[in-house]
Amino acid sequence: MDTAYLLSLIQESAYLLIVFGFFLVIGLWRGRYILIKTIISLYLAFLITLKFPYFGAILQEDASHNALLKILIFILVTVACIFMLRQHVPGDTFEKAFEGIGKKIILASMATVVVMAFSYHALPVTEFIHPGTPIQALFASEAHFFWWLLAPLVLLAFI
Repeated sequence: MDTAYLLSLIQESAYLLIVFGFFLVIGLWRGRYILIKTIISLYLAFLITLKFPYFGAILQEDASHNALLKILIFILVTVACIFMLRQHVPGDTFEKAFEGIGKKIILASMATVVVMAFSYHALPVTEFIHPGTPIQALFASEAHFFWWLLAPLVLLAFI
């Protein structure tokens, strides 16, 4: 394996690596329970923004920032759901950064899978970032979208 191939693979997978790194940092900083609440919040935000009735009033017909507004609304709903879950679901224990690192890596991977599946099928992220072919081969298939959404929920039952 030569260096040029390795660099091109990293460049194509940069979006996935950035998303995973973001969730892993949050998990190391705040604990594994915030990752669980984030995963559940991503699903809730997906359901809410999927049928959000006010996109027509907010978005303009030929504006280039419509995709950005959809993503920002999704992020706002996700953050609101995280705060709601933090208030009503116990489990915010203080743990050291590398305590339970294996579970944190698995949870960060699960959150990454959810975000990547949403990026190809529900959110207009691909208008800004064009992930490479290895990522497209994994997440862009319409037939596998259901399985990518189901896998993190099944794994949550065992973690």
